[in-house]
Amino acid sequence: MSKSGNLSVLFATTWAFTACFAVWTMFGVIGIPIRSQLNLDSTQFGLLTATPVLTGAVFRLPLGIWTDRFGGRILMLLLLVGCAIPLWLASYATALWQFLLLGLALGLVGASFSVGTPYVARFFPQEGRGFAMGFFGAGTIGASLNMFVAPTLVGIYGWEAVPKIYAVTLLVTAALFWVFSAPDPGPGGGPGSTMTRQLAVLRDPRVWKYCQYYSIVFGGFTALSIWMPQYFKNEYGFSIAQASLLAACFSLPGGGFRAVGGWLSDRLGAHKVTWWVLWAAWIALFLLSYPKTDLVVHTIRGPANFGIALSPWLFTALLMALGVAFACGMASTFKYVADDFPDNMGAVSGIVGMAGGLGGFLLPITFGAILDWFGVNSSCFMLLYGIVCVSLTLNYLTEVRRAPVMGEGAQPVTAPTRKKSKKDGDMSLFWNT
Repeated sequence: MSKSGNLSVLFATTWAFTACFAVWTMFGVIGIPIRSQLNLDSTQFGLLTATPVLTGAVFRLPLGIWTDRFGGRILMLLLLVGCAIPLWLASYATALWQFLLLGLALGLVGASFSVGTPYVARFFPQEGRGFAMGFFGAGTIGASLNMFVAPTLVGIYGWEAVPKIYAVTLLVTAALFWVFSAPDPGPGGGPGSTMTRQLAVLRDPRVWKYCQYYSIVFGGFTALSIWMPQYFKNEYGFSIAQASLLAACFSLPGGGFRAVGGWLSDRLGAHKVTWWVLWAAWIALFLLSYPKTDLVVHTIRGPANFGIALSPWLFTALLMALGVAFACGMASTFKYVADDFPDNMGAVSGIVGMAGGLGGFLLPITFGAILDWFGVNSSCFMLLYGIVCVSLTLNYLTEVRRAPVMGEGAQPVTAPTRKKSKKDGDMSLFWNT
């Protein structure tokens, strides 16, 4: 296929993923008026916003495997058309259980990532796959698109109009995708492509290490994308439109910089990018975690009062930096996958994507539970800070110190050992100089 044809597939699939991601995070905005309408507490609100993420996470593995067998073009089309139905019906829901049930159905759009990633990668050579997958992954900018579009629609027509307009958008996107995409050049269910053989690669310990990385960079990105509008509203007293606009400052650069992360991973290696991403996230989360605090210092002249708090603008700047770090980390994680498992990208990207999606499902619920428990808004960042600490430790032991803490010395099951390129360099020497 020509280069222009490859780009056509890349652009069409990226737009399809963008539309899917906007739908996937829809409840982050319309959930705010629904919460008031149904009188939900923080835990119930977290469950409402996270339920679509659950289905998208669980189905990433089977859809990734089916993409290797049947091709990404037909699966993407089926997702776009099929999910428009429960999305339209969501506008008529009146009880929490109805929203949860329909959220599970329309959440399948979140599995589009595991379809599109191996699909677009197969149209590009090995040295360009990092950028291609990063460009496709920039479709997470759909979360920002949702932050701009949904509040406007809610303000003019009410929240009930949002699911209907999004459903029509999915159908139009399906038609455009079919016109500008191409048949999948992958194996497409060859004689040796059994599910058992595809799943055998999951015994490789590297797969689970990449799952841990992705559970924080993608899971954290998704969770914060749907949690931040209500955070800005509750912490700083902004309106829904203002809160959504500031929340977009997190998801907008986060989506755009994913392509940059893929480009950097192609040139510097996946490890270098992941290492510095985790450090940047660790610092940002440390600052974001600090709650509003009033201090009284008893001096010789009497009590002196001090207040420690992040202004909305400083908070937004730190949140933007965190979004950029997470975006680059998403791209570098899948650069690992493309380098280590080129023949099993569907299965491996499916399980890694599922881990990230499960993180995006569990984190908002946990955010709500610890908020109800502790009553501190910044407790969500405290939780993420702890998870990043685990990822940093794992990365240091397995990639910097080369300690076989996850059985790295064992022979891989089906995937060949990743060859070290000149761009990766001797990392053990690099980190010990």
